[in-house]
Amino acid sequence: MNEAVPPHRRGIHSVPSVAPRVAAAAPELPVTVPEGVLDPLAAVVVEALPQIVAAIPPAPAAELGRLGAGDSPRSERRHGMRMVTVSGAGRLGRSPTMAALDSLGSLLPERLLGALELTVAALAPAAPEHLTSTMPEVVRSGPFAFVATGSESEVSQAVRQLDQLAPGAATLVAKLVAALAGHESLVPLLRPGPDATGEADIAAAHGAAHLALAVITAAAVLGQVRAPIAGAEPPAVIGLALAATARLLRDLPMPPSYAGALFARQRTEYRLPRGAAGTIPVTGHRFALTEGAVPETADFSSNGLVAVVDGGAAIHTGIADGAVNVMSRVLEEPPDQVDLNGWDEVVEVSWRAATGFASVVGPDGTAPDQLRRQTPPWPGEYRLRVHARGRDEGDETESYQLIVWAAPAAPEIVHKHTDRLGHRLRGEPEPAVRPKPEAAYRWVRQSLLGDAATVTVVTGSTVDDVIRAFGGDPAHCESARELGQRYGIEPWVTVLAVEDAVLAVEFNGWQGGNREIMRALSRSGRAGSMYWNVNALTRLTLAEHGELLAAFEPGIEPHPDLAVFEGLDLADYRDKIGKGLVAVERFTGYGIRPMDLDRIAGTDAGYPISKP
Repeated sequence: MNEAVPPHRRGIHSVPSVAPRVAAAAPELPVTVPEGVLDPLAAVVVEALPQIVAAIPPAPAAELGRLGAGDSPRSERRHGMRMVTVSGAGRLGRSPTMAALDSLGSLLPERLLGALELTVAALAPAAPEHLTSTMPEVVRSGPFAFVATGSESEVSQAVRQLDQLAPGAATLVAKLVAALAGHESLVPLLRPGPDATGEADIAAAHGAAHLALAVITAAAVLGQVRAPIAGAEPPAVIGLALAATARLLRDLPMPPSYAGALFARQRTEYRLPRGAAGTIPVTGHRFALTEGAVPETADFSSNGLVAVVDGGAAIHTGIADGAVNVMSRVLEEPPDQVDLNGWDEVVEVSWRAATGFASVVGPDGTAPDQLRRQTPPWPGEYRLRVHARGRDEGDETESYQLIVWAAPAAPEIVHKHTDRLGHRLRGEPEPAVRPKPEAAYRWVRQSLLGDAATVTVVTGSTVDDVIRAFGGDPAHCESARELGQRYGIEPWVTVLAVEDAVLAVEFNGWQGGNREIMRALSRSGRAGSMYWNVNALTRLTLAEHGELLAAFEPGIEPHPDLAVFEGLDLADYRDKIGKGLVAVERFTGYGIRPMDLDRIAGTDAGYPISKP
């Protein structure tokens, strides 16, 4: 058993994991651009550029064209290593060229190979004779072999071979392309024309022109290299061209007209309402909803939670450094009501957007993509309602909800102010600390019961009586681990004698919430059960001497006025599992403990339940 895993998390559902091995990157060869080749090569590119541009489809061209805007194609990670062996001397790892090519994924290179293959095959640029004079010698003889595991595209295979047989060719192509992109005869041809006005048109023109430049350059270089394998074949030309284009465009500024066209497209596509959620980094007790940078300081003394800053608002957190969960909602109209349930602080402020598209970000500007560009992409007055909970605890329970809608400026409103941090920031006396008995069960979230389970405690019965009341047979015991791996079959239960009671635990089961079963379990005493699942559904059931005293979903349905509920805020849906387990413990006299799960895992005994 893995001793690194806490005892109450071991057992039935533990799965080992193995991290993939990653090969180290190969260094780039020190190849330089030969003197006197740029002008004659630029003339060759000028002549052939229109033909190549015309053959490049707009959609993949636009994907390349957006690389400088940070909107690059998603890279596809491949697990496992590849070795290429040449004359008995192999090299591990990816070259910068292969890294650039792999970053484009597999579909984009294959699509461009299909579109350009015939055009490139007929391309024979008249390159300067000494174009490849600075490259190392090409491997032309001797034993060599290429080995690859898994699926690999034709383009990637060709480039990988060239990396070994013609070392320096890829580097030379990349440096030539970068130099030619600034050549006076080519700069006007690489700019999007006046007909490209939309975002997609500008991106496509930008990508196609630079890819065409790279294709012609790669064809010229490989035409002189004449490697024994791949040579100047279209996959090799297109692969080197794509890698060089990707490396260039990621560092090249977008065309001047692109920003305005992108913003116009985003405005056209923006829809309300919208919502998102994610984890936001926190530094110095703050994060923000802002159009720009998060300010280093802000004054939270007015309401203890949110401070209006230029272009947004800063939010004061309980934790100093770490991360918090944030939900964001942007509405067309104000919310119908103020949601106070489950929140400690709720404050509403006005702020003015200078440009729009404010993002929820940490102080260093980082944030998950789904929380970026949340607010409408236009200026104006907005209302922001910030909900906060868990700031006093400073743990994983701390979370926030931000609701935004367009509205004229108005005074701030403090809808709710109950946490101690808010009182301190406002300069008010702190309220007394309210005991939270449910906190004793927070360990359950990180245990084998965390996702879904039913915990039942029964008094006045034996283990065998409890098994029979559930519909099981005390004589029919199976491995709990094997039962836990059979998803979608008959329910099952584990049982344990504990002090003056019997503990029944169902991993991902719910029979303990069945009214008839609870009546049967409680005939000789009391039975209390708490059920929960991954969809946040819960059920608390209490029965005594065959009579149901309570059966309801905490926080959703009304409940009877019983002494066991005293001090438990069941209307607040936070820690519903813990509150239910506290009620079960008070009602039966026993509460589940981490050591109980250890004993269950150790006995490995489960009892199948017959359906009623």
